[in-house]
Amino acid sequence: MNEHTKTKDLVREYYGKVLSTSDDLKTSACCTPGALPAGLREALANVHDEVRAKYYGCGFVAPEHLEGARVLDLGCGAGQDVYVLAQMVGTKGRVVGVDMTAEQLEVARRHVDWHKQKFGYCCSNVEFKEGYIEELDKLGLEQASFDVIVSNCVINLSPDKNAVLQGARSLLKPGGEMYFSDVYADRRLPQAVKDDPVLLGECLGGALYWGDFLDVAREAGFADARLVTSRPLSVDDPVLAAKCGNARFFSATYRLFNIAGLETRCEDYGQAVVYKGGIPGHEDAFELDGHHRIEKGRVFPVCGNTYRMLMESRFATFFDAIGDFSTHYGIFPGCGSNLPFDEPAVPGASTSGSCC
Repeated sequence: MNEHTKTKDLVREYYGKVLSTSDDLKTSACCTPGALPAGLREALANVHDEVRAKYYGCGFVAPEHLEGARVLDLGCGAGQDVYVLAQMVGTKGRVVGVDMTAEQLEVARRHVDWHKQKFGYCCSNVEFKEGYIEELDKLGLEQASFDVIVSNCVINLSPDKNAVLQGARSLLKPGGEMYFSDVYADRRLPQAVKDDPVLLGECLGGALYWGDFLDVAREAGFADARLVTSRPLSVDDPVLAAKCGNARFFSATYRLFNIAGLETRCEDYGQAVVYKGGIPGHEDAFELDGHHRIEKGRVFPVCGNTYRMLMESRFATFFDAIGDFSTHYGIFPGCGSNLPFDEPAVPGASTSGSCC
């Protein structure tokens, strides 16, 4: 048995046999703390209790402006995020969930009709597929057919994260987005931590060092990963904490745009954008990431990558653009001044024109 197969089997056993509900978790890694935004709270209230009881996510994977979108959830488990997103995309959209754990998918599929009736839809707009997120090309999914791909505390469990990101990018439409929460470490973990079945199942053993994650993302074609939010994780179980040693862990949400030609640095072309408003739930300001809170009606200087993320994605109709790429002014002011997770990203904490 090779290492990849062994890891998959351990994860399937942990989530299919060991864990019955989220109360069985031994750490805070695979759970989402804090208050939900109003829209998500209402959508979550419409999800079946059994589905909610088997939720193991670490963040909120519901990006803005999903009405009518086609969304793919990698590692959907029992389907909580799928059913929340199904309400956000509406009857004209569709959500596909992929998972390798038969026990979790059985719960998700059992409640398809229940949710259809709860939402008041004439037809279900969800679908569940059993398979590996490292082998998305084997699931019969059309290339370049998804507007958004989400994942909630699952990619860390994968033994081949490169394959996951590369497969995801191939399924995204041009200008599409991968928006996902996961667990990261502040250093490369020793093999003993990686091989521990409980630490792996608790979303710690498979956590990438954040620097290595950025490299993997670039190799997959996502040149500029944007950190949306992050929070430190606690390992309160003394036995597990001792195994982890001095490593620190963080739950973080990133967004990756499938836009060809994005640069690896924030370059300054003298550009700016103006948010016109109109995105539901973001009437006064739009937060692209932890360093870009763009107030409605205010001219907001941006780097070339941010300019393209806004003007070549589903957000384009909500912005006016100022400038082009005809003149380069060097690196965007402030770029590279902050490292991921040194201070958890706080939406709204940035100043106008701060690109990084």
